[in-house]
Amino acid sequence: MELAERKVSSETMFQGRIIKVTLDKAELPSGTLASREVVEHPGGVCVLALDHDRNVTLVKQFRYPIQQLLLELPAGKLEYGEDHFLAAQRELSEETGLEAAQWDYLGYTLSSPGFCTEKIHMYLARDLTRKKQHLDEGEFLDVMSVSFEELLRQVMDNSITDGKTVAAALKTKVLLDL
Repeated sequence: MELAERKVSSETMFQGRIIKVTLDKAELPSGTLASREVVEHPGGVCVLALDHDRNVTLVKQFRYPIQQLLLELPAGKLEYGEDHFLAAQRELSEETGLEAAQWDYLGYTLSSPGFCTEKIHMYLARDLTRKKQHLDEGEFLDVMSVSFEELLRQVMDNSITDGKTVAAALKTKVLLDL
């Protein structure tokens, strides 16, 4: 059975600085039409920076849409067409002041594929050097360090709920057999 849906038409409902929202008409496998609301997003990156003592650098920041402070990995938005590895290097440096000599690509995760195109690329960064943090204007966050074991504990007890952080932590655990 064919499962793909085919876009028949698309109307832009909102165009912002970061996202675009469209209302699409899609032809279903049965031939009938259905409406699909789509949030187009350029994607993002996150970095699990692991030092030689097995500590992970995290950031705490207020996330307006959910009105909560979250503890998460350093991360940021891609510009359309931007190389995600270069963005990962930039975001780690900006948010934490860290630079890494060793990088491992952990793949990507889809934040919410039922309505959003956002793809978040995840990296493991090691062999770290501390430089100077240089946040973007209007960016406010606290940088902290926890052991990798503490990060995993918080992921598993649901203290850390940010999807990219959860996925990158668990992939790192498997990759490094920690």
